[in-house]
Amino acid sequence: MSLEQRIENAKITRDALRGDPITGDRYYSKEFAQKEWDHVFTRTWQIGGMAAQLAKPGDVITQAIGAESILMTCDEDGTLRAFYNACPHRGNRLVADEQKSGVKRLVCAYHSWTFSMDGVVRHVRDADDYPQGNPIGKMKLKEIRCETLGGLVWFNMDPDAPSLRDYLGVAGELFDRYQTGNWVRVNWLTGLVDCNWKIIHDNFNEAYHILSLHRELGTFIDDAHQNTEFELYENGHNLMKMKGHQPSANARATVVQAPLDAILQEWDLDPAAFNGRPRDTRVAIQQQKRTLGPARGHTHYDGLADEQLTDYHHLTLFPNTTLTMSSDFFQVLRPMPHPSDPEKCLFDHWYMMPPVAGRDEVDTPVGRRKFEAAPHESFMHGEASIGFVADQDLSVAIAQQKGLHSRGYQDAYLSGQEDRVRRLHDVINDYIAGRR
Repeated sequence: MSLEQRIENAKITRDALRGDPITGDRYYSKEFAQKEWDHVFTRTWQIGGMAAQLAKPGDVITQAIGAESILMTCDEDGTLRAFYNACPHRGNRLVADEQKSGVKRLVCAYHSWTFSMDGVVRHVRDADDYPQGNPIGKMKLKEIRCETLGGLVWFNMDPDAPSLRDYLGVAGELFDRYQTGNWVRVNWLTGLVDCNWKIIHDNFNEAYHILSLHRELGTFIDDAHQNTEFELYENGHNLMKMKGHQPSANARATVVQAPLDAILQEWDLDPAAFNGRPRDTRVAIQQQKRTLGPARGHTHYDGLADEQLTDYHHLTLFPNTTLTMSSDFFQVLRPMPHPSDPEKCLFDHWYMMPPVAGRDEVDTPVGRRKFEAAPHESFMHGEASIGFVADQDLSVAIAQQKGLHSRGYQDAYLSGQEDRVRRLHDVINDYIAGRR
């Protein structure tokens, strides 16, 4: 069966949406946040880091999620593993760093219990002083599921969870098409934001806000909902496909505007030739990328459909991750639940780009950067940019968080193009109620 047929089989229609109430307490209730943690986040696949960070034996990374810290290692034979980052002796956090290399043993700073990279206890002091028996070679760190896909390392705290491939379904196959296994994370940003994680993720589940917050995108992305494709999948993931490299159907200009003019010039096309017909630029750029791309080092273009050469495909994965895919970059946009306050979250923005011969510097959402693996930058929302478009998204997040406490808000009144928001909340309820 072709991927196209599998996609058709995976789709659900609007009739499948129940329309469960989206009440304000979902965004500030500690009781509801605990239900999400117990039934959603501890049972679903999350991205832990880049596979390149675990490329060699002795590489170690950690990823915070809620109150947990997940420890991922590359052991002596190159196997990637994930564990809870807690010593089984007395619970001390085992590794404090976000990433380390050349690690031979994991040593707890409290009592020096020592573990091999496969998580097994290899040394304790006074090993014969344990009434329960010598722990060496018997006790180990609590291991959880760990897999790789698309150059990313993923983990799941549920021992009974389906494989990552089965969990993602056709969304994983769509991700595969971009051949991102060797792409480089050139931005690694995390902002602490004063809003619930769902406010940010709701935003990435609709494009209704673009004319309000991102009007400038209409010069090179067709943000009209009539020309946008929305696909809801039975497993809770979804896809939004927006035509790129052409002006929006909502735009009135008849001449090519920035930044589309620069994109045309990059691909040896004259912007003036498209004045009066600016919406013809998309197909013209597809043809030029197909013709010129491989010789310029974009060898991955061969595996992409024409629409993928110009369009933006937003793969939104349940519960909290959006992969914004294009032929020349992809983004991870991920709000993570705060460890103790449901009215805060940690928002990750990663920007990945493919290696291209001769590429030394690249343009990113926070300016021009060297083409190399970026260090992690963490800050409070407002202290630094988390990307110019994401900054615009966050400009309304705190006001929305406050407004959801109001007696004036009772339930969301959603348009058809916001079906993916409705679906997110329906599926959260499914997990909490034990229907999944």
